[in-house]
Amino acid sequence: MRVVVGVLIACTVVLVSCGQAVACDWSQWRGTSRDGVADGSKLPAEWPESLRRAWGKRVGAGHSSPVVHSDRVYQMSREGDREVVRGLDLATGRELWKVGYRAKYKVEPVARDHGAGPKSTPVLVGGRLVTFGISGILSCWDTSSGRRVWSHEFSQRHQLTSPLYGHAASPIVVDGRVIVHVGGHDDGALCAFDLASGQLAWRWTEDGPAYASPVLLTVAGKRHLVTQSQKFHLGLDPATGTILWREPFSTQFDQNSVTPLVVGRGVIVGGYNRPTEWLEVTSRGGRLRAESRWKNREISMYMSSPVLVGGRVFGMTHRRRGQLFCADPATGEVDWSTTGRLAENAAIVAAGRVLLVLTTDGNLLVVAADRGGYRELAKYHVSESATWAHPVLVGSKLLVKNRDELLVFDLAG
Repeated sequence: MRVVVGVLIACTVVLVSCGQAVACDWSQWRGTSRDGVADGSKLPAEWPESLRRAWGKRVGAGHSSPVVHSDRVYQMSREGDREVVRGLDLATGRELWKVGYRAKYKVEPVARDHGAGPKSTPVLVGGRLVTFGISGILSCWDTSSGRRVWSHEFSQRHQLTSPLYGHAASPIVVDGRVIVHVGGHDDGALCAFDLASGQLAWRWTEDGPAYASPVLLTVAGKRHLVTQSQKFHLGLDPATGTILWREPFSTQFDQNSVTPLVVGRGVIVGGYNRPTEWLEVTSRGGRLRAESRWKNREISMYMSSPVLVGGRVFGMTHRRRGQLFCADPATGEVDWSTTGRLAENAAIVAAGRVLLVLTTDGNLLVVAADRGGYRELAKYHVSESATWAHPVLVGSKLLVKNRDELLVFDLAG
């Protein structure tokens, strides 16, 4: 595989999979910019004693997060041996269309608590919805009707079509190409497919898939797809699939699950029982590298991905059974962390200087994004079943997917 040489000067995250999105859309994993930030959100000036639920609807099992464009919400789930995709009215929950396909999946014994998925979050762009099932079925749908435009399954190319815990990484669309890591352990391919036709554009075949989702950054006018595989942090040219840089990285059971967070000229990364670290992308002798500038084991992350607010990184560490922390992204020094068990895992949405922290046991913590210390503004119990899917915030509406329901809360009261 040839190496493309360049110089990284300054980093800005630019996600291009939702060029038609408006500020209050939530078009893909962790939001329109894939960083957990909810632009254009409308939070109450004072938090009420309880949240008003606008509607709730049984939509099937799984941990796939909903995505939203304008007045529609799209949800992927499982019903028996089928994976199902729905289009719903955001205001009322009325079902506009529903489609599905056969997708039998055997849960490995070590993954029995995780369920049969799906876990990957769809991506919306230009009237198309791209879904990626737990067993590796990649599909493109017309958002107005639910018509399937194209679909791929990869059993003829790969002996295993999913990793041990099933596919969880969410696809990204860059310049009209769907980029996703297919296959299974030790036998995978990071691939790009044409959004319009489903035709393969390029593939990289040197490692199996991880569970973390890719992000896109722009450096001195050149874009890099930053992602993880089983054994590497990777930077690739999204147009060609050429490796720009790679750094070895592996965790116990190959559980690379934390979505990279772009900060400055590098990415903050982490993994199961590994220190959280900042990798700065540099060029030496014409060769690009991602060099570790700091490491901090005290804020090791497992499945929760961090956010950047007000020049500070906020995240959930799995050490000592789960604490929220605030740290300096330049040094890794911790400003504060909570004591005791806050939650085993949590998904974080940043809205202005407020964090919405949805724990996996159905609690929503409203926390001030301050470097001075942990300050809880409100706490709500929003679900009686587990909430592993990432929450969605569009305007004043908070969408929560639990074990088999989609719940919508109106934060405006």
